[in-house]
Amino acid sequence: MGSLGTPELIIILVVLLLVFGGSQLPKLARSLGQAQKEFKDGIETGIDEDDDKTA
Repeated sequence: MGSLGTPELIIILVVLLLVFGGSQLPKLARSLGQAQKEFKDGIETGIDEDDDKTA
């Protein structure tokens, strides 16, 4: 499995436009960005807690 190329990304974008509509895409992108940030923060917190336990 390789990385996604330009044609694949365009197809995904078209499908998202059809499913969610143009007005919903900014909200969806914002929600995904917030979820990614929370996930990264949670991972960092978990790593920090692990470091505290081993020290």
